[in-house]
Amino acid sequence: MSLSRPTLRLLFPRNTSSSGFHTSAATQFPRRITRDRNPNRGVSAVRRQPHKEPLGVEKYGLPQPVVDPARHTQVETDPDHGLWGFFHDKKALPTPEEDDKHGRAWSVEELRQKSWEDLHRLWWVCVRERNIMATQKMERKRLKPGYGDYEAGERDKTVRRTQRAIKHVLTERFYAWEEASNLAVKDPEIDLSGNGPLYTPMAVLEEPAEAAEAAEAAETTETQPAKSA
Repeated sequence: MSLSRPTLRLLFPRNTSSSGFHTSAATQFPRRITRDRNPNRGVSAVRRQPHKEPLGVEKYGLPQPVVDPARHTQVETDPDHGLWGFFHDKKALPTPEEDDKHGRAWSVEELRQKSWEDLHRLWWVCVRERNIMATQKMERKRLKPGYGDYEAGERDKTVRRTQRAIKHVLTERFYAWEEASNLAVKDPEIDLSGNGPLYTPMAVLEEPAEAAEAAEAAETTETQPAKSA
């Protein structure tokens, strides 16, 4: 038995809507699941991949801060502790006026008059000052007070100029010592072998030779016969 075309149209009407937009949700056909439901998928201790879902916390509550100063724990510290050397007057941050109170840098001409011990001592004073300024810089970064950066930068520049001048003087002295060593090798008055005195003046070296010549001349005079008048 065959059905005619008009009968088929009545039994199976065609969708004549030309628009693909619908206000109702497509609940007739559920969304296809493209992955499995394993909650540990992608979690790896070897590759350091944690859980994608936030984990639960413990049943104990978080500790509450102690606001009352009377209940604070009294911590006793040594007033002469070495770590206080990283602070000026045991203060974390100085004021801009305190940071600006510093002198000028040492010049090369002034440092040429200093001994090795003085230069060594001054160098480590500069190192200690820069450690203090580095500590203050970290405190400013943590506290963010909004002041003191310019004054601290100028103070650091002054200290670094002094260190540069110390290096300049020490380099000059090294070159002078190297030239003196080269001249000492060719100088007969200086003995760098370490077997005898380091310096022997030329007059001392000439005295034995003159004494030997005088002795030879005296012996020659005694052996010669006296001439008759």
